[in-house]
Amino acid sequence: MNNLTVLVIDDERNLVRSIRFALMDQNIEVLGAGTAREGFELAKSELPDMILLDLGLPDLSGLELLPQLRQALPDIPVIMISAHGDTRAAVKAVKEGALDYITKPFEWEELVMLIRRSSEHTHMVRELNFHRQRYKHTHRLVGNSPQMEQLCQTLELIGRSSGKTVLISGPSGTGKALVARSLHDVRFIDAPFIEINCAALPEQLIEAELFGAERGAYTGAIQHRSGLIALADGGTLFLDEVGELPLPLQAKLLSFLENRSYRPIGGNREIQADVVVMAATNRDLKAEVGQGNFRSDLYYRLNILPINAPSLAERADDIPLLIHHFSQHFASQEGCEPPIWNTEILQLLRRYAWPGNVRELRNLVERITILHPGQEISCDFLPNEYLEAADMMPSTPAYTKALEEKERQLILDALQETGGQKGLAAERLGISRHALKRRIQRLGL
Repeated sequence: MNNLTVLVIDDERNLVRSIRFALMDQNIEVLGAGTAREGFELAKSELPDMILLDLGLPDLSGLELLPQLRQALPDIPVIMISAHGDTRAAVKAVKEGALDYITKPFEWEELVMLIRRSSEHTHMVRELNFHRQRYKHTHRLVGNSPQMEQLCQTLELIGRSSGKTVLISGPSGTGKALVARSLHDVRFIDAPFIEINCAALPEQLIEAELFGAERGAYTGAIQHRSGLIALADGGTLFLDEVGELPLPLQAKLLSFLENRSYRPIGGNREIQADVVVMAATNRDLKAEVGQGNFRSDLYYRLNILPINAPSLAERADDIPLLIHHFSQHFASQEGCEPPIWNTEILQLLRRYAWPGNVRELRNLVERITILHPGQEISCDFLPNEYLEAADMMPSTPAYTKALEEKERQLILDALQETGGQKGLAAERLGISRHALKRRIQRLGL
């Protein structure tokens, strides 16, 4: 937490002086402003890492200055300073764009912790915005197969509806998070999309992450903590791997879905939240219900608007389009030419089973693009598992008998012209020697 600059907008000069002294040994520079006008101009000229804004100022209130700061400097977090009786106004400020609030008189350790947390939050938001801008073209579904056309139609219908609970099912790697994001984009123009992986956090932390916690609610809760439901208010909460939720939390999630209200840990009142809840799972939740691992009432509550993300094997016709899409993406990222995928390779990859689905295909294309930029891809460039598995699979309907006979004749002609020399025949056909050998074996030549 080095080299941070904090702007304190507060007319109590002694408080500003005390904050500057308290943060001196934390390598934090403190700027002070006594009025809203002075603070606004200083914020624009100095671009601090964060702003501490008092609710009561001589010319404008903190609530009046806050929207001006958010509009002019949206990337700079604002923490409200409130007196003991202004807590309600501070909470309102948080709803209107402030990151958090702190109540006078406050402990210096609490202030340092809040600044540290705000700094980390800002860093994460800026990094996320950077990646969203860089990869924004990937936030769309790629494919024109019947399965994908049906999926897109379903997303349009659900996105235009008033339904607020969606369950996205499908094997791992099919892009369920992308489906959720696409559905969110159909419904909202500018609203939060908050994601949590239910399998990535320990049970004791998931509840606080979802519902938030009041100060002192548990050991280490030194200040109020807003949960992800609060952050998603007005937008979408995406629960990835919802099948991993512990049973006690399943009951609390069910209660929220039924009433769209919740109580933070240690809180004494219910809070309403207007949130679209999308849940995703690679498990068979109905089977999990039968085994006692998932609540039946929660399953039926989530399954109001079901969406299935098809496996890549189910939409093999999309593989060439996906390969082109990922090739262009990674080539742009690496600053190189995309590899050239010939018809032979595309046909082979369409016949592969893809147990890792789109994620596996994406990883393969990334590897090929980095290792063989701008080159024509032959079978020699592919890992053995793709070659062996593809050769063992039955032909796809697109691989017709007429095409097989034409291929047989081309190979026989090439062998005859080269006197049976397979290396020369492979060169004449524009394929590798290994590829020619596999074809000869498959065609029984």
